[in-house]
Amino acid sequence: MLKVLKFGGTSMADAAQYKKIKDIVNSDPSRRVVVVSAAGKRFSDDNKITDLLYLCHAHIRYGVSYAGIFDMVRERYISIRNDLGLKRNIEAELDILQDKMDHGITREELVSRGEYLSAILMADYLGFPFVDASRWLFFHYDGTIDQEKSYSTLRSIVRDGCAVIPGFYGLMPDGKIRTLTRGGSDITGALAAAALDADVYENWTDVSGILMADPKIVDNPRTIERATYSELRQLSYSGAQVLHEMTVFPVREKNIPLNIRNTNDPENPGTLVCEEFKESAAERHRFVTGIAGKCDYSAVTIHKKGMAGSVGNLRNMAEIFENNTVPICYTPTGIDCISMVCPTEKLAPHMYSLTDELRKEMRPDSIKVTDGIAIIAVVGRKMAYRTGTAGKIFDALGEAKINIRMISQGPEELNILVGVDHKDYANAVRVLYNAFVK
Repeated sequence: MLKVLKFGGTSMADAAQYKKIKDIVNSDPSRRVVVVSAAGKRFSDDNKITDLLYLCHAHIRYGVSYAGIFDMVRERYISIRNDLGLKRNIEAELDILQDKMDHGITREELVSRGEYLSAILMADYLGFPFVDASRWLFFHYDGTIDQEKSYSTLRSIVRDGCAVIPGFYGLMPDGKIRTLTRGGSDITGALAAAALDADVYENWTDVSGILMADPKIVDNPRTIERATYSELRQLSYSGAQVLHEMTVFPVREKNIPLNIRNTNDPENPGTLVCEEFKESAAERHRFVTGIAGKCDYSAVTIHKKGMAGSVGNLRNMAEIFENNTVPICYTPTGIDCISMVCPTEKLAPHMYSLTDELRKEMRPDSIKVTDGIAIIAVVGRKMAYRTGTAGKIFDALGEAKINIRMISQGPEELNILVGVDHKDYANAVRVLYNAFVK
């Protein structure tokens, strides 16, 4: 059996966290491949190493001394090395990096060094081989990942052994370092798990799995014990902040279970995510998996008599949004109206050009733009077959005197979307959580 583990920034913040990781790895002999992030915050006012490296690059670009900032990076890794009692000459690695900074280094290579330094120390501490991500994670020139080459290379390197791998970066065809998006170590971990056909991909963070609602809004929300990949995707897209969305795809393609765990509470089983599973009696009774949401949406609504009987309106409207580079998130419709719901920050710079084009091309009776909308997703399994779900939402929000601006059910039967005024967002989440979970 093989488990691939990924540890996030808070799990890598200091020597005490490294010790927790070693205990976790040593507790299970199948935990043989470890992917790590750069050191994160030790406390609320602390700095993430990656942020400091981005700041160093900005200083270099504008000809300002970066010495004080890089000293914080240097001190953090030396402190971790010393506190763990390791003999690794991390100073030499830091000196090499500083020399590159003085004589020319790309932004992407510089910001990737946090993961690189973390992995070197973790490999030394665990006694595992260090496998640089640039040895196996390969990009195409267009920035997409060459999965076939990457997978076969990692398999040939690791075989049946152990490894510590830095996350967040790989290698371009021209030999330059290329980084993934922020949070990309999650993707590296998933790619490693898929490449090695792992039995489980464990993603270790600072929360005990996925919570059924935002703990900043709902007091002590329950943990989701099990979820399907589709449900995780819906929750992540709708606002649940646990995993990078792209993390799901590599392991889902290989049908590898994903286990989200807490480094600070390793006995907690966390959340297990897989393609499908047999529901327990408790899961059948409580069919809502989680509630998530986002604020700051706008709805652009056009009204036109006879729209229901004409052809091409939805396509024409979508093309106009595309021409103005405004993404469409949701499309609630009526008989003689169509709404396009999009992020306000994406709409605002193109508001006048977009509405002007809508008037010219579609000749509507009216156009209305509504800001300050929050979208809440109630995510669960086979919601279309659960009698009274939408009615329960209406009743709960109605009793709380929360006005529903829009409601829509996804075709995959996994979620019901509710639009409310921004001012009602937090209360609406609490009301829906109490109605469906408590």
